[in-house]
Amino acid sequence: MAIEHTQLTVYGTSWCPDVRRARRFLDEHQIAYAYVDIDKDREARAYCDEVHGGSWIVPTIVFPDGTILFDPPAKTLAAKLGIVL
Repeated sequence: MAIEHTQLTVYGTSWCPDVRRARRFLDEHQIAYAYVDIDKDREARAYCDEVHGGSWIVPTIVFPDGTILFDPPAKTLAAKLGIVL
């Protein structure tokens, strides 16, 4: 399954504290992103299953360049975005 990512996309669930942490980080640094709740979007859940080899880890953050980070710590996310902490 190929999903085109033209912007930063966060795949997650409403109940996951790691997803809330990542979204809060992006919001605090005014980084635009699309959020997809995999509990509500079957295609997105299937995509996450595919990129994780049959299971999923949230948040899954996909960048327009094709890079994917799985539940990254703030330091890793900041480095990818060029943010100095």
